[in-house]
Amino acid sequence: MSVQMILLPLFLQVLLTIALGLNMAVRRRMAFAQGTRWQDIALREPNWPKDAIIAHNAFLNQFEIPVLFYVLTILALITKQADLLFVIMAWIFVVMRYFQAAVFVTTNHVPIRGAFFGIGVLVLVIMWVIYIVRILTLPWV
Repeated sequence: MSVQMILLPLFLQVLLTIALGLNMAVRRRMAFAQGTRWQDIALREPNWPKDAIIAHNAFLNQFEIPVLFYVLTILALITKQADLLFVIMAWIFVVMRYFQAAVFVTTNHVPIRGAFFGIGVLVLVIMWVIYIVRILTLPWV
């Protein structure tokens, strides 16, 4: 498996994070244009309008479970454990993150968003289990 094939899902996860950050910035800018005052939001998100809070939460969500994906991808690359199965599962994880984020910033329908989240987490857990088993069963060199 080439380095590019292994890292491409990771790169797209990073782009998703950046896109959601930009979406958050746009929604906050719109909130200011509609009358939100900096004094009202200086102590964090509770006083932002609902759309801005949703964008903020979708953005923050990218710094939770995906961190485990980043670490695993780097470890799998370094230890040469990233094969076709790893790449396919990485793609599934990232696609689920995109679907989850799309629901988050549009309808924010929790059952659908939760399903995408759950599938992504399940895939990531399986990826970790496979990686751990492979590493622990490597012959001592």
